[in-house]
Amino acid sequence: MFNKVLIANRGEIARRVIRTCKRLNIHTVAIYSEADVDSLHVKDADEAYCVGKPPVAQSYLNIDRILEIAKESGAEAVHPGYGLLSENVNFAKRCTEAGLVFIGPSAEVIASMGSKLEARKTMKAAGVPIVEGVEAPVKDVAEATEIAERLGYPIMLKASAGGGGIGMQLVDNAEELAKAFEGNQKRAQSFFGDGTMYMERFIANPHHVEVQIIADHQGNIVPLFERECSIQRRNQKVVEEAPSPFISQETRDKMLEASVKAVRHIGYVNAGTIEYLVDKDQNFYFLEMNTRLQVEHPVTEEITKLDLVEEQLKIAAKLPLSFTRESIAKDGHAIEVRIYAENPSTFFPSPGTITVLELPTGEGVRHECGVETGSAVTPFYDPMISKLVVWGETREIACERLIQALKAYKVEGIQTNIPMLLKTVTHEQFLKGNTTTKFVEQYYLPQLAETK
Repeated sequence: MFNKVLIANRGEIARRVIRTCKRLNIHTVAIYSEADVDSLHVKDADEAYCVGKPPVAQSYLNIDRILEIAKESGAEAVHPGYGLLSENVNFAKRCTEAGLVFIGPSAEVIASMGSKLEARKTMKAAGVPIVEGVEAPVKDVAEATEIAERLGYPIMLKASAGGGGIGMQLVDNAEELAKAFEGNQKRAQSFFGDGTMYMERFIANPHHVEVQIIADHQGNIVPLFERECSIQRRNQKVVEEAPSPFISQETRDKMLEASVKAVRHIGYVNAGTIEYLVDKDQNFYFLEMNTRLQVEHPVTEEITKLDLVEEQLKIAAKLPLSFTRESIAKDGHAIEVRIYAENPSTFFPSPGTITVLELPTGEGVRHECGVETGSAVTPFYDPMISKLVVWGETREIACERLIQALKAYKVEGIQTNIPMLLKTVTHEQFLKGNTTTKFVEQYYLPQLAETK
């Protein structure tokens, strides 16, 4: 096992990784921007180094400076967390070239899944179902219009290098397509440096279900069940749970097998997630693969009683998995909600200083939190400040614990999305498990309009 690990991230995920490292007696190195000098992850780590000015491009995305710190501190490995550089091919490659162990898959595998268009081709070759669409970049509006007429409206226009809903748009007709193509292409070029666009048939009101996979260097691959991640705002998840309340055992078995085939086909090693869209008839289609730890990994930990960060560290150290597919069973039900510093009506960020923070306690309640009373929420970074995770023997018990915990959660000084979360998880459709990707539009936004 490693003696010293640098965590190339910030906030709650940096704290999460540090916690496991400390339990394993691994020395931790944190990085921080000038804006994060007083952050909790800096206080938690054994060592901490300033990585630059507040903007991410000058700090948490500064590969040269991060590698300098790794060398200066004597770190042997780098854990990228999620977001930021976690799926950056150049960063993974540079870490390896510098003699560091990148705690994740190889740069080559990250690259193979980084382009959604290439990932579609790869998954099709692996025998994983994909949504009907194109297998090559769409050159211009004229070609896009021709494809849309063949697939039939509505269609999904997507950026090949996209993520977080950026560069993605549902298009209902040719007039909308002409406007959407150019706008999304420019947006994708601006955010990802790649304006490549592709198109897929639209699946109405789907469920977003993903499979957590873990694989070691010895060829062992274990699917750690699935997570339902359908409740989203602006194509970003806000509520996740495991297992899915929607899919049948038959669908689950097929989805897990497809995920194992996919991982074996690309030679994937470490923790990763394969995401699917599932239609009303439980047909499932590959959406994308995340070659890193997911924000929502705690719900999988709660139902499997595993520490996924520990498993990542062991795999990176070339150790075999300490469990098998047969030895892991689902235990109960877990739900996670993401607490954002944002206006619950507009979803716009709400920066400021947290004057009061009181986290609820109780049986089955877990927190992954990056802030405390007195913490400043700046406009430089993602506005997610914490995650509330609950576990229960049944989904009904987990829902009740979640509702009570949200009611007891106290944050002052900034706005949060807790009112939105409470309206969501107390809604009868959520309690019934009817959580499609249109949930917010169908059930939350109408309630919001009525109160104005």
